[in-house]
This record gives sequence, structure tokens and C-alpha cells, in this order.
Amino acid sequence: YTSSPPSSAFAEPEAAAAAAAAAGVPPGVHSVWVINKSGGLVYQKNYADVPGIDTNETLRLASIWHSLHAISAQLSPVEGCTGIELLETEHFDLRCIQTATGTKFFVTASPRTIGLDQLLRTVYDLYGDYVMKNPFYELEMPIRCELFDQNLAYAVRALNNAFGY
Repeated sequence: YTSSPPSSAFAEPEAAAAAAAAAGVPPGVHSVWVINKSGGLVYQKNYADVPGIDTNETLRLASIWHSLHAISAQLSPVEGCTGIELLETEHFDLRCIQTATGTKFFVTASPRTIGLDQLLRTVYDLYGDYVMKNPFYELEMPIRCELFDQNLAYAVRALNNAFGY
């Protein structure tokens, strides 16, 4: 599976790497998460050497993000707002997309990481190709699909390498 970053994405890779160094975190993508429409964590994978959290904490964080996303959509003064798409902090960025079915995909990355929108579109495509078309996958259940894992790892590596992270 190949994916090429948009041409405008090459604007500031050095600035993004500098922001990661200043924040004291590894550059590039840190993790990918998938949350089902009920707020349950169905997939989480780390791709950087960042402090780990235990399984219960990841489940709790996924549920909290699901709730914050829903609340933000309801409180937004902007008509048609679907929820939080980007959360920027001093130490990381969190970018999120929600599908029409309510499944949320989000990535955490070092500050100012470039290409996260494209990566999320790729994750969604991989989810459709390797998870939803898998006859053994049950909806809303944890994702256990080797081809999804392999292709997702390749996509994350490709993004990180494309920008020198």
C-alpha cells in the first residue's frame, strides 16, 4: 500500500522536528487509535518510544475522547460541526476523523507533525480493506487482523520517513 503526502506537506518538516525536540518527545507519529461508535476502544498501537499506559487506562482514555468529541459537537456554535478534529498541546498533537457510521480514528504525534490528515485517510482505507472486508471480523469488536497491522505500520513508517522523522 502506497501513500504520498500532499505537496504542501513538505513546507515545514524541520520546524516540526524542532518542535518535537523542544517538547522532549520523539518526532513523528506516536500512536494510532480506533474507537467504535459506542466509545469502545477497538484498536490502539504505539509507533514511538513514548511512556506506555496500561490497558485499563487506554480504554478509559478512548472513552473520554469519545465523550469529549460528542460534547464538542453539541456545544459548537458552528452549524454542522462534527466534533474536535485537532487538539494541539505543547507536547503532542492529536488529530481525529469520524466516519459517517460514528467510528473515530485518531493519531497522536509530536507537535506540528505534517501529513496527519493523509495518514488518517490511509488508516480509514486500510480499515475498510483489511478489517471490514474480513469475513471473520465482528463489528464493534477489537481489531485482530495481521494485514491491517502490517499495512498500518508501513503507512506510519512511510509518513515518518517522507518527512525525515
